[in-house]
Amino acid sequence: MRSILRTTSVLAAAGAALAATVLGIGPASASDQQQHYAAPVFVQSDSPDGNTVVAYHRAADGSLHQAGVYATGGRGGVLAGSMVDHLASQGSLAYDARHRLLYAVNAGSDTVTVFAVHGDRLERRQVLASGGSFPVGVAVHGDQVYLLNALDGGSVQGFRRVGEQLRPLADQHRVLGLDPSAIPQFTHTPGQLAVTPDGHALVVTTKAGGQSIDVFPLGPGGALAPTPVVNAEPGAVPFGFVFDARGHLQVTEAGPNAVATFAIGRDGHLTPLGQTPTGQAATCWLATAGGHLYASNAGSASLSTFGSDTHGALTPLGNTPTDPGTVDAAASADGHYLYVQTGGKGVVDEFRVRADGALSRVGSVTVPGGVGGEGIVAL
Repeated sequence: MRSILRTTSVLAAAGAALAATVLGIGPASASDQQQHYAAPVFVQSDSPDGNTVVAYHRAADGSLHQAGVYATGGRGGVLAGSMVDHLASQGSLAYDARHRLLYAVNAGSDTVTVFAVHGDRLERRQVLASGGSFPVGVAVHGDQVYLLNALDGGSVQGFRRVGEQLRPLADQHRVLGLDPSAIPQFTHTPGQLAVTPDGHALVVTTKAGGQSIDVFPLGPGGALAPTPVVNAEPGAVPFGFVFDARGHLQVTEAGPNAVATFAIGRDGHLTPLGQTPTGQAATCWLATAGGHLYASNAGSASLSTFGSDTHGALTPLGNTPTDPGTVDAAASADGHYLYVQTGGKGVVDEFRVRADGALSRVGSVTVPGGVGGEGIVAL
């Protein structure tokens, strides 16, 4: 009888291991089984040889430790002219906290991957067409998911989440009308898309391709308006953005290397509230942590820190050095840690966020295949 029980246990364990392999779930170590990592960090490699999402668990001191590497089932892509930022975008990896789903773009395959999130483990659920060419961004709002495609003039494609999968919406494809032949590609393609906090509009930045911030009003069920309200920003090269606590739009402007703040009208028009220079080079990405704003400066290998008031006015608080090629960044949900991708060597720099906004270096990790990669999510 004992022999039968032992055999059954061995077969069950083997079956579980086989299922994990088929589903792309990394095996849990003994230490992983003894501890619950409630706040992982996920980093996209964007490797042209095969895109992956690398999962890290976060220790009590904020340091990251690799928990698994998960193939997306697609390829990463490289925009012509890019060096440390192959997608030249913000938000190419997105987390749906309500449904515990992670969305990763495969720019080289024109697809998007849906992962189910189980702590610091991922389970691949779906790979489907992005509805355009070279997807670089994802936005989530309720059951609606929007993809930003960078090439062939740029486009936005809407999807509806059903269970743990996405269904494309044939009537929710919108072209941006950018010049598909403009060069270099990495500066003349869209930078980011996101839904406003009130859910009334979808915002898209067009960088040097359109020199504009486009606002698509959203109708019932998140339906995109037929055309956007185009807010021209000549010479600004609007790139990455976030929303502050009052719903103001805060945007990096790579042209003057500055961060600008706007109020968004219900009609989609923007009202400028101010612009603050970083004094750095290639100011392109933006993140918030602990009530402060952090701009990534790829050309200076630095982060610029800002405080902000209730009117959206920014106060410069200094610069912090990073590894070469500072790009996308994400803060832990509690705002205590900031994680920054640096594309020069494919490194993620780890920082503790102090009460005054100053950053203290914790350490760094090298992402397998992550040179030039973009896309990071911190829970």
